Amino acid sequence: MDHELQTLISWHLAGQKVALAIVAETWGSAPRPAGSLMVIRKDQAFEGSVSGGCVEGAVIAEATELMHFGGAKRLNFSVADSEAWGAGLACGGQIRILLLAVDHALSEILGDTLKKLQAGKDTLLEIDMKRGTISIPRYVGEEISGSDIPIIEGDTLFLPVKSKPKLVVVGAVHIAQHLVQFANESGFAVTVVDPRGAFTDSRVFGKAEIVRDWPDDYLNSHEPDSRTAVVTLTHDPKLDDAALKVALRSDAFYIGALGSRKTHGARIERLKQYSFDTATLTRIQGPVGLKIGAVTPAEIALSIMAEIICIMRTGNGL
Repeated sequence: MDHELQTLISWHLAGQKVALAIVAETWGSAPRPAGSLMVIRKDQAFEGSVSGGCVEGAVIAEATELMHFGGAKRLNFSVADSEAWGAGLACGGQIRILLLAVDHALSEILGDTLKKLQAGKDTLLEIDMKRGTISIPRYVGEEISGSDIPIIEGDTLFLPVKSKPKLVVVGAVHIAQHLVQFANESGFAVTVVDPRGAFTDSRVFGKAEIVRDWPDDYLNSHEPDSRTAVVTLTHDPKLDDAALKVALRSDAFYIGALGSRKTHGARIERLKQYSFDTATLTRIQGPVGLKIGAVTPAEIALSIMAEIICIMRTGNGL
């Protein structure tokens, strides 16, 4: 979401006419969830997706027309609509899309929203679907403020804008390089923590933040919350155990540790010395990753990322 908002702001500041499409509601097998964004420029360039390719062409055409007049428009697509069939929405899903022409006032609100996202802060936008205005609501009930999906009340759309989930990787090792790439592509903000300069300086980790520090010191000063996953990869108890002790006392939604069953059994016995009960220790996914028969560093990283997403989306590993 921050990528689409960044694109919107940059195009708008460059003097381009821009429209914003928001998936407001979905039913059935809609390919993109509510809250998905697409930014459309007057020359029909676009970023993001509202249907995985099914109705983008129709949305772009509507957006191009709307940019001439301003305001907002609601679009509905379903398998019953010939237009949706023609665009390829044959999966049985239905989607409602809110289309907004972006003006100066709108760009200011979205710019402030982008800054909050980049600072790791969530926010909520109130969108008047008739007038096409966006504001920050002063007060809303708990049902709306705590929702992860858009909520429509009358002609008002409440759009929760969530910051990226976070992944803390302990150990600047080969597997971490692949894990960082998968996590970045999956929309995570990634930090790699390792006090060993020989490891952090000899590898490239793409968009990840590299922190040369002891993992327990870092995690104590950046306490994992319910949108944080922690994975330890060093095989060194001085580093892995130190990180796990902090993670287990936090709200991290995922905690994983690399190692064989024998290694993990020994790890659990060590951690019992710190008064962790059995229920707490079962929070550690070990051996880490979904059981896909992974052998190479890339395959192991893929299995880890798949397990993180599985638990984030369903609350349970496979």
